[in-house]
Amino acid sequence: MVTHYKIDGHLACGTHGEKLASSKELNQVRCRNCRNTEVYKQARRDTRNAARRAARKSKVAQPRTDWRTSWQQRLTDLPSRNRLPRGFAAQPYV
Repeated sequence: MVTHYKIDGHLACGTHGEKLASSKELNQVRCRNCRNTEVYKQARRDTRNAARRAARKSKVAQPRTDWRTSWQQRLTDLPSRNRLPRGFAAQPYV
């Protein structure tokens, strides 16, 4: 069964009928005529761009870790007491 793209109460391909399967979900549309319309292509672009913007925004929102503090913490967690990095302040066991 072919699923059409429904926009504003009408099918994008212009087909008429009461019992035609339709969806606003872009991934469910199987009608080739609906998929070739400008309305469908623009909705697809808008969805893809929104997903890219969200991914970019979440990537920027992630906190950056300072390499020096993470390295110092890693060396501090090692079992031996003389594993602190050289050249940093507060090194009681060097």
